[in-house]
Parts: sequence; C-alpha cells; structure tokens
Amino acid sequence: MNKTNRDIVDEIFALYAAFGDADYIGEPVSQLEHMSQAAQLAESEGYPPEVILAAFFHDLGHLFAQREQLSQMGGFGVMDHEKLGADYLRKFGFPELLARLVESHVEAKRYLTYKNPDYFNRLSEASRQTLNYQGGVMSPEEARAFEADENHALILKMREWDEKAKETQVPVPSLEKYKKMAIDLLD
Repeated sequence: MNKTNRDIVDEIFALYAAFGDADYIGEPVSQLEHMSQAAQLAESEGYPPEVILAAFFHDLGHLFAQREQLSQMGGFGVMDHEKLGADYLRKFGFPELLARLVESHVEAKRYLTYKNPDYFNRLSEASRQTLNYQGGVMSPEEARAFEADENHALILKMREWDEKAKETQVPVPSLEKYKKMAIDLLD
C-alpha cells in the first residue's frame, strides 16, 4: 500500500512525539524546542513554507537516529545527522531545496569557522565539540565550493537560526501548522 502524504507527515511527526523532548545535546532546550524556534525565526523573517520547514526539520536526523539507535558523536548527537535527515526527507519527495538546506547547515558552521575564526569562539561548547566530528574548519578549497553554491546565503541564514534557537522559556507552537505546510509541500 502506498503511503499518503498524511501518512508520510504523520511518520515524520511521530519522531518528534517520540524523541522531541530529548535533550538538545548539551543545550538548555529540547530537540523540539530547538527546531520549532528555528522555524519561528524563519517565519518571522517572512520566508516561504519550504524554508520554514527546512528550519523545522534541520535536525530531524538526530530524531531519526535515536529511533534507529545509530552511533553517537561522543555523546553530542549522531554522525552525519544532516545527511540522514536530508535523505529521509528526499525519500518522501520533499522539495530538493528543503533537503539541501537541511543537509547544509553543518557545512555552514564549518564555513563560518573558516571565514571568521572568531565565530568558533561564539559557538556553544556542544557545537565546538561536534565540529571536530563534522570535519572541522573548512579548507580554502571547500570554502570556495561552498561560496559557489547558489543557495549559500540562505544556508548561512539557516545556520544563524540554528545558533539562535537555543532560548529557554519560548513556547512551542502548535505543530499542526507545520504538518499542514508539509502536506501542502508534498501535494
């Protein structure tokens, strides 16, 4: 039996229900709080649903990995969570831009630590630790390739939201609007 778009969205959001309350890897918020704050930031800046959902789904790979019990980065989340999340979303037919934004938020961190060495000093301790597992600071060649990506400015914006989305006491909005956005994108 083929899955309907509602079935696909329900499967994805079941990950949030099962693992969203988990600690966001050394940060003062849960996984769900972090991802919903990122989406709220994208929404507050007037981005379209595809980008808002990319912000909401950007760490989906961590939730997927918890379900699959994949290996961790020394207690700081799962290796290649960005690729796991992007591939999971691609499998279901989400737009490529959405998947690319999910896949690239770690590249943006690596790029920013190359381009602005002081950026590293602003990273949380957890984010500094994961950088070691994620390939470290980009090389000049990698940075040139990143800058050549037509979406690099938007990828950097995703990283900005990722960094800001760690505030305590920010209410989690109803997930129904994100579910509806996801179903509409799949239609």
